[in-house]
Order: sequence, then structure tokens, then C-alpha cells
Amino acid sequence: MVNSSRLSTSVLLTCAAIGVAAGILGGIAGWITVPLLAAVPLLYGFVLGVHVLPGIVAQEALRLPWVALITHGVAALVGTAMAPIYAAQFIGTAILFGGIQELVAALVRYRSWAPWRFFVSALVIGVIVAAAVFFAADLGALPLWALILYLALSVLGPVAWTAVGLAIGVALRRAGVVRRRTS
Repeated sequence: MVNSSRLSTSVLLTCAAIGVAAGILGGIAGWITVPLLAAVPLLYGFVLGVHVLPGIVAQEALRLPWVALITHGVAALVGTAMAPIYAAQFIGTAILFGGIQELVAALVRYRSWAPWRFFVSALVIGVIVAAAVFFAADLGALPLWALILYLALSVLGPVAWTAVGLAIGVALRRAGVVRRRTS
């Protein structure tokens, strides 16, 4: 009898492929961090939201436990290879964002794959991103209108990237990338 709690090689390879693609985007986001913070710090939280993609795409495409964390781990390794200076941030983000996505999925026992569930994790991540970047970028010196805009963009960034990730995951399933087991 096969243990159904194990992830198949094809699932792991799918996680790896998604992780590589998302890791490339994460590496690019890493490299634009300093210029972005110097030029337009208000957009940083929105750009940081790209890091939700690995888990969202993997969970939507595969609909299995642990795929968010595994895919985030691969994405962190790829991002680290592209922008080694941000290794700790990539790994921390993978654990935090992947953990939140897995926790929300676990709370519904990995049975609900409705979009609302993905957006709950995106909002939680958005609030964390907004708070973290607020302190890291010293945004307290900005005028009130800029602070409000920053907070809105930081919370909406992960939400917008989640919508993109859901669309990619659905497209992968429709394209037949993910095959359902018959037994």
C-alpha cells in the first residue's frame, strides 16, 4: 500500500519548476530593492508582495499539503543564487510566507481551495509586509498621505500578486501540467 501522505516525484518536480520561476522574480525584486527604496519607497511593499507567488501557484495548481513551503524553499534558493546579499531575507520570507499559506490551508484541512482562502493569507502577509517595511524603510518621516498610500500598496501588493498566482495556477491545471491520480 502506498502512503498517500508522501508527495510524488512529479509533485516535487512541479514545485521545483514553480519555485525556480518564482525565485527568478524574487531575485529581480531583490536587486531592485535598494534603487526602489531610494527612488520610490512607497512601492517597495507592493514589489515585496511578489514573494507570495511560489506558494499560491503551487497550492492552486496542486492542491496538496506542504507544496507552498516546498516551493517557497526552492524559490528562496534561486533568489539567493541571483542576489546572495539577500539570502537571509529570502529564506525568512520563504518560511514566513509559506508558513502562513500552509497554516491557512491547514485551518480548512486542505479541503477548501476557494479563492477567498488564498486572499486571507494574502491579507495577513500584506499586514506583516506593511509593518516590516514601515520600520525598515523609516517611513515614519513621510507625510500622512504618503503613509496611507504606502500602507494601502503594501497590503494590496500581496493581494494583487495572489490574484496573478491564482490565474497562473488555474492555467497550469487547465494545460494539464497537474495530473489527477485515479487511485
